Amino acid sequence: MLIKSPLDLARGWPASNLFPTRMLQDAAVSVLSSLPISEQGLGYGPDEGYLELRENIAEWLSRNYRLSMASDADRICISGGASQNLACALQVFTDPRHTECVWTAEPTYHLIFDIFQDAGFYGRLRAVPEDENGIDVDFLENALKSAREHPPVAAPKRPYRKTYTHVIYCVPTYSNPSGTTMPLSRRKALVRLARKYDALIVSDDVYDFLNWGPKDVPGGETTYLPRIVDVDRDLDGGPTDPFGNCMSNGSFSKIVAPGCRVGWAEGTPDFISGLSSAGSSHSGGAPSQLMSTFINDMLENGSLDMHINETLLPAYSRRAYALTAAITQHLLPLGVTFGSGSETYSVSGGYFIWLKLPDSVNAREIAEMALKEQNLVIAEGELFAVPGSSVTGNDLGHRLRLCFAWEKEANLNEAVERLSQVIQKALKP
Repeated sequence: MLIKSPLDLARGWPASNLFPTRMLQDAAVSVLSSLPISEQGLGYGPDEGYLELRENIAEWLSRNYRLSMASDADRICISGGASQNLACALQVFTDPRHTECVWTAEPTYHLIFDIFQDAGFYGRLRAVPEDENGIDVDFLENALKSAREHPPVAAPKRPYRKTYTHVIYCVPTYSNPSGTTMPLSRRKALVRLARKYDALIVSDDVYDFLNWGPKDVPGGETTYLPRIVDVDRDLDGGPTDPFGNCMSNGSFSKIVAPGCRVGWAEGTPDFISGLSSAGSSHSGGAPSQLMSTFINDMLENGSLDMHINETLLPAYSRRAYALTAAITQHLLPLGVTFGSGSETYSVSGGYFIWLKLPDSVNAREIAEMALKEQNLVIAEGELFAVPGSSVTGNDLGHRLRLCFAWEKEANLNEAVERLSQVIQKALKP
């Protein structure tokens, strides 16, 4: 029996052949050839991170999101990537003796579960349904109303510390796995809810720059929606306390390379001061200090924007189109549909396409058959269920997530053809 070459539509990683290796090499030479910069890069660095990078990120975000009120370095601190940043935020701004629950849309990014559980929230993750506009805020408010509140607990006197009563986790733009983007009205509703119930919204904004939709739409609006942290800054006169109710979690993993381990957080100056005072940063200095100087060089000379606009967006948009076309050709005739049941779909950003299988077909069985019989790896829907708190009546057992970012463009049609063979076999009586 001829063994087919492995194909992977499950891995949510950036394509390695799109890494800006030459740009990083040039940045490294530039930094290490400058004694003042290399001395900073090779040192511990300030807790908040490399100042020049913080300043340039603030300017870069202000420009790309067209912020009416420009951001500045006081609202930015450098992290070792989005996952490490989430862990630090939980260390500083939550306490399982007081913080009641972690609320997250279902389906959601599955690798965050261990981060929350490591922070003491084992058994206290709560699922919230997701509709075509993202997390269901009406459901969430009803759940928050009935949640038990713990009294404040005694803690070391740290002026930078605030302990939130709840945590809300979301990926508002091109959500993983569903690809959903939360409209501005839903973002505003979520901020108001967080203020009312003393919740910290952790907004994973890691796919925002992978947006190849039209830059402007009728009415003068931009497809770069305000982040939830921007909404929190402006809505109804601004934050109701100095720490605000949202942290934007940003990362260069998807737009440079994950091995760089450089990300950033944005929030109010008080929030950022507190986050940068996490014990690990206070002891060891800013994470990824040397790589921060490389990323900063790419921001300053424009090569990062060039890489995004001239390499990533064209490549990923082609892959998204190729995968969508293959699904339309090979899977829709079998009763598979896009998203919430639509037979038409257009991908304008992110990494993923979310599919619904016929009711008679089980997604986990399809994934197992695809690996065994076709050497094809796919992600089945129950992988994205919140542990111990699944939404009643969801259909994750009939869902698949396909990623178009990792596998080569030329392989996408064959991968979907293999999947169609598995589904056809499962449909036979």
